[in-house]
Amino acid sequence: MKRRIRSIFWLMALCILGINGFQAYWLYNTYQLSTTQFQRTAREALQSVVQQYQLAAARQFIRGSGPEKVVIFQSFSQDGDALDRVIVQNHNGAKPDSTRQLRRVALQRELLTRLPQRRPADTLARHLSRLLIGDWKSSQQVNLPRLQQAYRAELDLRGIPTAFVLDTLRIPIAERSRAALLEPQSARLAAVDFRTAPVALNPINYLYVQAGFATPAFYILRQMGGLLGGSVLLLALTTGCFVLMLSTILKQKKLSEVKNDFINNMTHELKTPLATVSAAVEAMQHFGVLQDAQKTQTYLSISRHELQRLSDLVERVLNIAVEERQTLTLNPELVRPAELVDELVARHQLKAAKPVQFTVDISPADAVRLDRTHVSGVINNLIDNAIKYSREQVSIAIRGRREASGWRLTVQDDGIGIPSSYQEAIFDRFFRVPTGNLHPVKGFGLGLYYVRQVVERHGGTIDVRSSPNQGSEFSMWLPG
Repeated sequence: MKRRIRSIFWLMALCILGINGFQAYWLYNTYQLSTTQFQRTAREALQSVVQQYQLAAARQFIRGSGPEKVVIFQSFSQDGDALDRVIVQNHNGAKPDSTRQLRRVALQRELLTRLPQRRPADTLARHLSRLLIGDWKSSQQVNLPRLQQAYRAELDLRGIPTAFVLDTLRIPIAERSRAALLEPQSARLAAVDFRTAPVALNPINYLYVQAGFATPAFYILRQMGGLLGGSVLLLALTTGCFVLMLSTILKQKKLSEVKNDFINNMTHELKTPLATVSAAVEAMQHFGVLQDAQKTQTYLSISRHELQRLSDLVERVLNIAVEERQTLTLNPELVRPAELVDELVARHQLKAAKPVQFTVDISPADAVRLDRTHVSGVINNLIDNAIKYSREQVSIAIRGRREASGWRLTVQDDGIGIPSSYQEAIFDRFFRVPTGNLHPVKGFGLGLYYVRQVVERHGGTIDVRSSPNQGSEFSMWLPG
């Protein structure tokens, strides 16, 4: 049985570990994918903002400060040679019809050789704008607050409300390796955990812009909140089911042991009086006891005593079954515990089969409202157990004292003690400390169960402190 339970435990533990491992691997992959998506989105947002910034700057550069506008509407080559001509329409916005003039502008050969050949007019305009941006003077300042504001709006539009740091840096052509692009050159960017790749703001002047995020992991984990919550809930449910199943198996094992122990005890207890009565009847039948009136009465008395004992045992088991279905009824009255204990001590001193030394320390003035019959049964059970589970002789100390909120009674002995592993179970129905097939002490494991039922019905508590071969101390507290 133990080997089977151990095998089930290890198999279930392996299943739990496997589920947890696969779940952790899946979450890790999801986190990596979310991180990659975050990096891509942050980089694309920065590229979009830089492109918008460049186009706006190009438009402003081309317009200049005057009222004139320049529009490129056609490009052509002259006989296929490298010299391109551009027709430019220049007009005054105030008088578009009367002052319109057309003129040809010959672009410098150095500039034209950098333009693609045979482009449409709008494409040529875009390339021309980029070349004009490349011709900015190196002293031109970048409007970083404007870039930050635009980047913030772009990130919000893409669903990334995370705080960021934006800064410019210069990367010469000789240093534009992959490592240099990934390595920050700004103190502000060096302090953050994650950085986008630098985006060219003005490559002619080696000017780049880069964004950094201090805590992108928090944003990613928030995005994964549903997955994390579901995974944690699934793991908790799976682990909870595992613990519940294991607890049920162990509880069933314990109940099986209690059942077997109860059957063994019951068989032993019932067999003893039946064997005694059977022996008495056989003696009267075959050994001429009926001719001797005195012996006949003796054997009949023994038989009656054993049958009464058998009846009491059956009655106790039936009473416990009835008490489980019905509420224990109490008849509280004002009782002096000292008088109650003295009666029980005197009774046990008369019938004890071994030397018993009692020490009683209870104030005669103490009075407690309780059920005399049931509390008397509780104290009687505690004294009876102290005598039964002891050696050749036993010393029992009974102390009672008034407390602020109630009254406490302790019964202490110097008997064989109770192992700590069984102390929580001794108040369970039918439980007895396992002794194998040996039954040196008679009983069904119902006494302490009855004790707990009565004490709890009074609203009190009962606990035990014990060590093997060091004796036991039962402490009962009752309100009032």
